[in-house]
Amino acid sequence: MEDVKTSNALIWSDRWRLGALSKSELMNIGFVSVIIGFLFILFHLYGNTVDNVGNRSAFSWMISRWSDKISFGADYSHGYLIPFVSLWVIWSKQKEFFAAPKQVCKWGLAVIVMALAMHWLGAKMQQTRISLMALIFLIWGIPFYFYGWKVAKLLIFPCSYLIFCVPLNFLDALSGPLQRIATTAGYTVIDGMGIECTRVGTMLRSPFFDLNVEAACSGLRSLLAMTALSAVYAYYTQKTLVKKWVLFLASIPIAVAGNIGRIISIALVSVTTGQKFGAGLHHDWSGYVLFTVAISLMVGFGKLLDINYRELFKTWKKAYLNHS
Repeated sequence: MEDVKTSNALIWSDRWRLGALSKSELMNIGFVSVIIGFLFILFHLYGNTVDNVGNRSAFSWMISRWSDKISFGADYSHGYLIPFVSLWVIWSKQKEFFAAPKQVCKWGLAVIVMALAMHWLGAKMQQTRISLMALIFLIWGIPFYFYGWKVAKLLIFPCSYLIFCVPLNFLDALSGPLQRIATTAGYTVIDGMGIECTRVGTMLRSPFFDLNVEAACSGLRSLLAMTALSAVYAYYTQKTLVKKWVLFLASIPIAVAGNIGRIISIALVSVTTGQKFGAGLHHDWSGYVLFTVAISLMVGFGKLLDINYRELFKTWKKAYLNHS
């Protein structure tokens, strides 16, 4: 029972009841509400300036790209989860936010001005993506101005993580190279196993199967999802900035290797059970299995980075000398 009370106290405190708040705190809440309302109006009513588009909301445009099943937008279906992850990161560090020294910082005002100029530029260029990036800078810059660098530093990761929400169309250009890499690597392995196979562009042809590595099978979706997952995993599990970046960047070859493994598995299953099952049921579900394997590799690599190799070497050396 005591544990339940303690847990409830962490979630809610009577200190934050409306009647318990001071006048200055109520004014701060009102001021924050005005800022949130301003941002909502700015990006909901004037966020999407593309001609012949009825909806001017940058938020609606972004969400529609997440749900797009035709273009590259389908690769951003994980976008729905990203804001909740950012909020969870902030919530998990609430004690650090309250303990951080707070003071007005003029550099934050420079970030706000830059972000507003960036939004204006995006509106003039009819590039909603630029406006969404400006919103991220505003979300970070406003607390930076009012509370200073210590608070802004804590917000760097949760705010920058929101970039995974923004559909970046230039990443669609990676589909072609990823297709070629997956096809070439898959062909090399399958041919090395002694299975009769020829490669024609992004097609793998064999007496047992015909496999076309289309844009949807390029691995771009799993690559984006894997990098988003590894970013938050590295942030919480690695102690140094270098190790965080190493683990984050390692998710790229892990995701690519996972997609290559998926293509090879489809070919092998088609050889053993037939084209219908291999390119059908196995094709539809193999992505989930190999994504699980990719996550396991990410966790394993993170554990390797956590090892103190210097201390481990000293232990081995001491044991070896004692044994000698």
